[in-house]
Amino acid sequence: MDRTPHGPSCAKQLRQEAATRGETCAQTVYAIHRHCGVSLLRAQRLARGLTLKQAAAGLNSLSAGQQDAPRVDGDQLGHWEHGRHEPRPTTLALLCEYYGDCTPENLGFEHSGVAVPTVGSSTVALVGRTAPLPAASRTEFAAATLEQQVDAARRSVDRTLAAGTVSTNQLDMLDEQVLWAREQYVYTAPAPMIKVLLGQLTEVEDLAANRQPAAIQVRLSELTAMLATLVADALMKLGHLPRSQSWYATARSAADDSGNTELRARVRAQAAMLPFYYGPLEMAVTLAREARIISRGRPSATGAFASAAEARALARLGNTERAESALRHAATAFEQSGAGGPADNDAFGFPERRFRLYESGTLTALGHTSRARRVQEAAVRLYPSRTGIDPALLNLESALCLARERSPSEACQLAGVTLLRIAPEHRTSIVEERAREVIAALPPGAEASRAARELREILELPPGPM
Repeated sequence: MDRTPHGPSCAKQLRQEAATRGETCAQTVYAIHRHCGVSLLRAQRLARGLTLKQAAAGLNSLSAGQQDAPRVDGDQLGHWEHGRHEPRPTTLALLCEYYGDCTPENLGFEHSGVAVPTVGSSTVALVGRTAPLPAASRTEFAAATLEQQVDAARRSVDRTLAAGTVSTNQLDMLDEQVLWAREQYVYTAPAPMIKVLLGQLTEVEDLAANRQPAAIQVRLSELTAMLATLVADALMKLGHLPRSQSWYATARSAADDSGNTELRARVRAQAAMLPFYYGPLEMAVTLAREARIISRGRPSATGAFASAAEARALARLGNTERAESALRHAATAFEQSGAGGPADNDAFGFPERRFRLYESGTLTALGHTSRARRVQEAAVRLYPSRTGIDPALLNLESALCLARERSPSEACQLAGVTLLRIAPEHRTSIVEERAREVIAALPPGAEASRAARELREILELPPGPM
């Protein structure tokens, strides 16, 4: 297990996997505790999918009306979770009640009333103190002729280490904000979402600009990479291609700086979307392949995503054999990864509906229209009512299949209806470009038909519902 505690997104994935297996909350708590290297108290909260603010509000609601009831806020709860402070006995009793009649041991505390947060067996936590030197070492330092210089150097190092301005509590809050943004991104239009993301990036950047301990700096780099990736993707949807490319480069730089292998692969797989839609396709293949190689040896949703992205780009290039091979690899990796189910509404997730979207794109580009249509129909059924542009992209791929099956009128009508029905704020450049591909795929002579003219007219209309 890593020594650096994992963020809430890791706990969320473990929580979803546990729910799929039908495990109890207590089993989920200990899985998060062991895997993520967090205290049992924090694992109790994360196992229930609560933020610090939500848990504090729940504790206060539970104690409302009680005489001398303790008042709890998110900062206090965070301090207890990280072992910097100890809850009073009455507060500890409230925590035990709130988390389902737990014992103090279930929360990482001893019965004696002394709070002792525990961590995973391979994690060493030194909170607010250092281990004393052995007696022999103290004697050697006392006799050293460089004693004053050694002490001065140590004090200087201590000051440098203490210069970090980010508390773990602040970092937890930022983690929760970014996870919230990742979930909002799935169905929020790109223009308003960019404003939210830039606000969060400013906060992360302000903290990262100061010297921080290595573990804190790593997590700030991870948050920067996630936010920059979403900004780049939103800019791509809006058609701001040079800016999108620059933001993807920033995201890759931040991910590489973090050293997080999964994130390094994920950012590259996501970055492959820009050249996939706007060219050059060879760059899309290169980025997706890099992501697949980085993910090699570990069954993960990111590995499945990378292979699916590579398959789709290879299919557009006409490389049938390699595209089909990559698609088979993606299907195997997806099955082995145990990726998120229908309830996975995280922009950094890879649920089945997204896998089917990429499978559809590959089959459509390869000309396997019958198989593609079946995949499209199955994928659309997996999308929740509140979502982004993916269902529209699937409908436009269905229109492409109709165009290649020499059904030009039906193809244009489906593309036109899709454009008219999509929410105005989601009718972005990327959707309109896919509709133009339908016109380009029409059989010879059909581009001048009435249906094609009507589709062009719809493309010229301002966005709005039918």
